[in-house]
Amino acid sequence: MSGDTGGKRIGVRDVAVAAGVSAQTVSRVLNGYPGIREATRERVLDAVAALDYRVNNAARALGTSLTRTVGVVASDAVLHGPAAGITALERAARARGRWISTAYTDSDDPADIDAAVRHLLDQGVDGIVLVAAHGATSLEGYDVPIVPLYGESGSRQRDAAALVVDHLADLGHRRIVEVAGPSDWREALARTAGVADAVDRRGLERADRLEGDWSAASGAAVAEAVASGIAAGATAVAVANDQMALGLTAGLMSRGLRVPADVSVAGFDDNPDAAFYTPSLTTVRLDVEGEAEYAVAAVLGDAVVAPAAPVLVVRDSTAPPA
Repeated sequence: MSGDTGGKRIGVRDVAVAAGVSAQTVSRVLNGYPGIREATRERVLDAVAALDYRVNNAARALGTSLTRTVGVVASDAVLHGPAAGITALERAARARGRWISTAYTDSDDPADIDAAVRHLLDQGVDGIVLVAAHGATSLEGYDVPIVPLYGESGSRQRDAAALVVDHLADLGHRRIVEVAGPSDWREALARTAGVADAVDRRGLERADRLEGDWSAASGAAVAEAVASGIAAGATAVAVANDQMALGLTAGLMSRGLRVPADVSVAGFDDNPDAAFYTPSLTTVRLDVEGEAEYAVAAVLGDAVVAPAAPVLVVRDSTAPPA
């Protein structure tokens, strides 16, 4: 009992009377049981809406050991990638009749992330998704399923990074500089692995590997080193996210280098602004909504559907080498 209409607390029996069904049928509809006729389900849901009935998760948890809440542990949530992931997870959870409870951590200390996980476990969440999980984070030893967004293996991120390198190779680039993300991030390690796989497969040379912290400022900070690589014969740069690509492009252009006439630059993520950079950024897009749906289904033990394959988005920042 948790809805409220005219001072009276509304319960399952009130919904059952209004819908003309049994209280057990109302409970089955609210818990997502299969085999209920669609007309019956609609009558129950209409009654729920009309009476403003709200499920009492605390009471339901006493009887089912489930709170219908998915926990999310998020690091560096101010960045585009984690922020987009959290938003997609909330939509995916709602589609399954769940809500999310998020614990934010700014630390790359595994003990801090472990504390956030245990905070969510104390709330009785049914499972946990890690967003921007750092490489040292262990997924073992907890009482509920814990999965990282984008999967523990990072295979789709590797495939996406390889798409970028294949595109550069198809344009004729043979010597490529990599600007990677921080090496304690699962995402950065997966993207670096994808670059290395494609460089080896295509017989290319990785002229240099530099590292940033995902920010545009860190991309600009490595521009001098990238310019040195270009002077030594590199003609393209594969960057681990769009923000660093933005900063790098600005840094290169401030040094008199033209993108893409002198050097091609490609990013990763296809953030909402990438099409409006100068020049517009070639990048690769992950199926973030599909990744979120996959992760939520995985922690709830539901059938999972693999996310769509990554998509290369070709714009003006890449061209054949001069």
